[in-house]
Amino acid sequence: MLVYLDEFILIALAHFFAVASPGPDFAIVLKQSVQQGRANALWTSFGVGLGILVHVSYCLLGVALLLSQSETLFTAVKYLAALYLAYLGVQALRYAKPNSEQENITEHAVTESNWTALKRGFLVNALNPKATLFFLSLFTLVIEPTTPSSVQLFYGVYMALATWAWFSFLSLVLSKTRVRQFFRRAGHWFDRGIGVIMLLLAVRLVI
Repeated sequence: MLVYLDEFILIALAHFFAVASPGPDFAIVLKQSVQQGRANALWTSFGVGLGILVHVSYCLLGVALLLSQSETLFTAVKYLAALYLAYLGVQALRYAKPNSEQENITEHAVTESNWTALKRGFLVNALNPKATLFFLSLFTLVIEPTTPSSVQLFYGVYMALATWAWFSFLSLVLSKTRVRQFFRRAGHWFDRGIGVIMLLLAVRLVI
């Protein structure tokens, strides 16, 4: 494994900057942390980490190459992701109510299941074309063709765990009482802001 240490360090650095940059994953974890609470946000983060394994799997199977060669297929994935982000944005805007109704909204939000949170995080990451392009570049430009599949799988598992750890850390920070109170003082404006961000991310994916 020491033979591939330089390659691993390069991958780890590239992945850190990619996962730390604001995007759909961060937006959904922020939303769940503030609106749903710590436990829900942690399950969402776990879903995001599982989504990484999807990208790793199709890269190892060579499907990423097919996506890169087929503009129609890649466009279909891109539009599917944009539709899902737009759906989340519309949902956030729909639940943006005046502050007088905020208590009822919070009560309703707490009933969301862990499975729903995990599924949401998973879909946001797995359908993200930005992640597709990142992993395609990583597995074709950074990782040498001679690198054994077992080592490549190790890289993938590491990135999934690192992603999960990063967003779990953000969940713990963003779900602190003071942080949630800060965002909740904005009330329905926070919901509207998240909704607009999701819609803008959907538009950005398309154009």
